[in-house]
Amino acid sequence: MSAKVWLVGAGPGDPELLTLKAVRAMNEADVVLIDDLVNPAVLEHCGDARVITVGKRGGCRSTPQDFIHRLMLRYARQGKCVVRLKGGDPCIFGRGGEEAMWLRERGIEAQVVNGITSGLAGATHCDIPLTLRGVSRGVTLVTAHTQDDSRLNWRALAEGGTTLVVYMGVAKLEEIRQQLLDGGMAADMPVAMIENASLPQQRECRSVLSRMQEDAQAFALKSPAILVIGRVAAAEQAAYVAVAASA
Repeated sequence: MSAKVWLVGAGPGDPELLTLKAVRAMNEADVVLIDDLVNPAVLEHCGDARVITVGKRGGCRSTPQDFIHRLMLRYARQGKCVVRLKGGDPCIFGRGGEEAMWLRERGIEAQVVNGITSGLAGATHCDIPLTLRGVSRGVTLVTAHTQDDSRLNWRALAEGGTTLVVYMGVAKLEEIRQQLLDGGMAADMPVAMIENASLPQQRECRSVLSRMQEDAQAFALKSPAILVIGRVAAAEQAAYVAVAASA
């Protein structure tokens, strides 16, 4: 594994959700560049590697992406085995794709090691299946935070009929609600707001689209959190399972 960069997903937080390949890469690393959302407990697999914190969090002081690029390049050119350790999956809102391309353009081998994304783990820990026969035939993952402040096509998302999983949406609950309502989504569409997915301190707040902001405020919802919007997020899961079983 020497002289290359591994872009490793550390999963949503629970150390037991690490993949065997992620553990192997961490065991053989010389240098580990770690994000803020990575559970420190997973670092026990890093052995004697040098661990460098390069956190990036919305609304907080963050390590510039260009600096992270240069660190990976520097250590890789020194013949080090470099692990870029990210929360969740590197290629789901984790900049893994752009980092891999940047490194390969400079002649550095980069390999992605997938991790379980928080949108999946958080829903599962709340007994929410993101897809369910007779209820939801698909799932759409989106982020409410973009670098260039561009807007999603919320109308298309509202009309899509899939379960909608929104990352980084806590600060934009009102905008999300209004855009989906304007797009034609039902006001009583079930919503689950899940904080600290898969960790012992995970919390969930069940609501509906029309009042999710008020319920989130009463619940004191904080980042990191994901939103699951769709019929699968209804509290009456047994009824939906019965419908699916008979379909």
